[in-house]
Amino acid sequence: MESSITTTIHQQIIISGIGGQGVLLISRLLAEAAMMKGCRVLTSETHGMAQRGGTVVSHLKVGEFSSPLIRPQAADGLLALKPESLAQYSNFIKPGGWAVVNSPAALSGFSGLSVTAVDADAKAGAIGNSKSVNLVLMGAALSLTSEGVPLLFCSLSDIQMVLNEQFSNAPETLEKFLAAVEAGFSSCQSF
Repeated sequence: MESSITTTIHQQIIISGIGGQGVLLISRLLAEAAMMKGCRVLTSETHGMAQRGGTVVSHLKVGEFSSPLIRPQAADGLLALKPESLAQYSNFIKPGGWAVVNSPAALSGFSGLSVTAVDADAKAGAIGNSKSVNLVLMGAALSLTSEGVPLLFCSLSDIQMVLNEQFSNAPETLEKFLAAVEAGFSSCQSF
C-alpha cells in the first residue's frame, strides 16, 4: 500500500565534526524525522582515520534525489560541530545558504552565507551534559528562520517525537537528549 503523504521537501545538509561528537546521531535523528513526514531520505558519511578524533562528515538529502553525496555549492546548509568545519566545508553550501556553527564568537569572511554562531559547548556545560553539544547545536538550528522560513525541514516537535520513539527504553538518556535539544532551541533567535 502506497503512502498517501505527499511532500515537496527538498533539502541538502552537510553535518561535520570529529569522531565522538555525535555527527551520525544528528544525521540519524534528522533522517528519521524526514521519514516520519513521508519524505525520501538519502544519507552518506565519511569517517577520518581514527574512530574518535578523526573528521566525520555526513551528507543528508531529504526529497527526490538519486545520489547520496552532495556536490559542491549544492547544500542548503551546514551544521558544524567545530568552527574549523565552516572553512573546510563552506564550499559545499550554495550561494544564499546557511551555516550553524558551534563557536563562542561570531564568524566572518563567508560572504553569501548566513552564518549563525552558537556556543553549544557552553550551553551543553550549563545543562550539565557536556557530551550533548551535537543536540544543542541541532536544537539551535531548529529554532532559526530566514525571512520567516525555517532553516530545517523539520520542527522541534518532530525531533522530540523521534527521540521519544528511539530512546523510550532508556529514560535517563531520553531525558538528557530532550533537555539538550530544548536548551539549544531556546537559546537562539531568528536572523
